[in-house]
Amino acid sequence: MTNPTFAEMLTLIEDRSAALRAAADQAGLTARVPGCPDWSVRDLVTHLGEVQNFWAAAAASPADGPPSEDQVDREPGDDLMGWSARATATLVAALRAAGPDRPCWTWWEESGAPMTAGAVARHQVQEAGVHAFDAQQAAGRSEPLPGDVAADGIGEFLTVGMASLGPWPHRPGAVALAADDGPAWVVSLSGDGARAVAADEAGGAGPDARLRGSASDLVLALYGRQVAGKLTVDGDQELASQLLHWADNQ
Repeated sequence: MTNPTFAEMLTLIEDRSAALRAAADQAGLTARVPGCPDWSVRDLVTHLGEVQNFWAAAAASPADGPPSEDQVDREPGDDLMGWSARATATLVAALRAAGPDRPCWTWWEESGAPMTAGAVARHQVQEAGVHAFDAQQAAGRSEPLPGDVAADGIGEFLTVGMASLGPWPHRPGAVALAADDGPAWVVSLSGDGARAVAADEAGGAGPDARLRGSASDLVLALYGRQVAGKLTVDGDQELASQLLHWADNQ
């Protein structure tokens, strides 16, 4: 499965953000969010709107630093859903105007991943996708991530988010992650951090542990969502668990 194009990523941001708002309407703003236990649905919708306004400002700003606070709208006012929809539209418009190759400040410089508007769009697909799942779960109707969101989400998390976590705090090892319906990766873990490559490029000795499941369940597990019983773990169970919970401790 190929990664979404830039235009497709913008459409996915719109689609998943709309899915979040639809689920939030069904759940009610006071409902609790199982994937973010300290949050209500109102908090979840507000968070995504703030994130989207932040990255809209980042995409439109010079690449030498994050946008200033006065550039980011964090006040939803009385019309939370309308404000949320405007935040999504603002983000998509800013990214479209920037184009995929424009340099952009990001927090993931240490990962070595691109720092461009295209990379921001890719990450925002995951932001909206995972939080749409959160809202659906709060409404009692959680659905798998769409296939194109989930398939790219594994690589995006491993090469951007996990690669930014710094040194691996446990004994070194390697974990393979294979989606039943998508790509496979091998993550090498050491004092130098996490290095993820496509499984067909890994070479060397075999991994110490293997995680297998649907692409959606793998992405959700990497983001700390509960998919108990839906992943198959072979080999070093402790290492696989440490990998899945590493980001929780940051």
